[in-house]
Amino acid sequence: MRYVGLIALVTVMAAGVTAAQEGGTPRPAALDYMFYKAHVEPLFLVKRPGRMACVGCHERGAGGLKFQPLLSGAWTEDASRKNFAAVSAWVAPGKPATSRLLQHPLDPKDGGDPFHAGGKHWSAQDPEYRTLASWVKGEIGPLTRTATRVIQTNSAGDSAHVIDPATQKVIGEIHDVPIAHGVVGAPDGSKLYITDEARHTLDVVDARSLSVVARVPLSGRPNNVYTSKDGGKVYVGIREAPGAVDVIDTRTLTRVKTVPVAGEVHNVYVTPDGKYAVAGSIAGKSISIVDTATDQLVRTFNLSAGIRPMAFDTNADGSTNRVFAQLSDFHGFVAVDFATGKEVARIEHPAIPGVHAHRDGLQGAPAHGLVVTPDGTQLWSTSKVYGYAYVHALPGLAEVGRVFVGQHPEWLTFTPDGRYAYVAAAGDNLTFVIDAKTLKEVARIPVGQVPKRIATAVLQVY
Repeated sequence: MRYVGLIALVTVMAAGVTAAQEGGTPRPAALDYMFYKAHVEPLFLVKRPGRMACVGCHERGAGGLKFQPLLSGAWTEDASRKNFAAVSAWVAPGKPATSRLLQHPLDPKDGGDPFHAGGKHWSAQDPEYRTLASWVKGEIGPLTRTATRVIQTNSAGDSAHVIDPATQKVIGEIHDVPIAHGVVGAPDGSKLYITDEARHTLDVVDARSLSVVARVPLSGRPNNVYTSKDGGKVYVGIREAPGAVDVIDTRTLTRVKTVPVAGEVHNVYVTPDGKYAVAGSIAGKSISIVDTATDQLVRTFNLSAGIRPMAFDTNADGSTNRVFAQLSDFHGFVAVDFATGKEVARIEHPAIPGVHAHRDGLQGAPAHGLVVTPDGTQLWSTSKVYGYAYVHALPGLAEVGRVFVGQHPEWLTFTPDGRYAYVAAAGDNLTFVIDAKTLKEVARIPVGQVPKRIATAVLQVY
């Protein structure tokens, strides 16, 4: 085929066989197709705020760079290889600063060309630009540096904010995920997975570029999401009747199974030992347990009200001891024995003297944020009624503290060392940062519209 010959030509060009390299000067490595397909080509589909996606102009050949037509919003393997050949012709291997592909959309302040008809997309420090530069320079292996990031989704917006706990500042934003719901990081730090309620997809975010590189169609409207312990699968709760958990293969990025469960799923988790996916249903008032080895439903617990956020504590051998669950129209949480499915404790959050109780806009969830601290010694529960987090000691569940965390607080997460708690204050459009030891506020970080789900991930970073 014609494009095979073109790829061969590009590969020879990329090998850098020139007279200027005589005398022992290292030759740039050939441009890598697999890295291009996984990390570079998806950037041409990214819709950046205030800008068109690259494909909008280059699908019709603007400026001499022509992409192949999309098929159902994606490129076939054949089309990707043709695109690779076309794009490679605009690259000087090993030399980002002289590669037209990188310089043309780069801000002139960072050495970019004076004008690009498609607009300026990047600064030299933009993670997308750095991903392109890595490809050109042959830096295609896994990133060796990792860092903790807190990911705040915005339920009334189309983005998620990336917070650096070292500075308590937003250091990046993931765009074009409308009605972002749940978020979880891949265990190897290479990706983030965000449920996209508008498109009914699982959006896959590349840790290098912080851009959506794939969208996996789901069986219905998703809510929360979790990964298997080895990272090979993602479990997605489907919030449509009759209720299901979708299973996504992270290698192929395809939905490989839909597990029917008892009622539409609001939240899904994987137990700390990795053996079970646990799905809670508001309408079904039920907790469904799925064996992660077989992806089969093995049992179901029925409780007194709809299941909201959940958390878990463990036995000495690491197996699951109790499920903690917040319930519809209950200002507190219950503890359920994992082995029997029986409620063993019910804790109602007391009123806070002198604090006005908010009853409007609770959406049936007066308490809607629940997490066990990384060291397993405390359970934190947020109250949308009072704007506080109530702190309970484990295993006894005695209340040991309270801290204000904003108006209509939703989910919360901790840094891996347990030093800081991050709380999504949906009524303030802020993420509150709390020192977990002193229960003192550390920072209020502006984010997007109506932040709700929040998660901690250790990501590969530049």
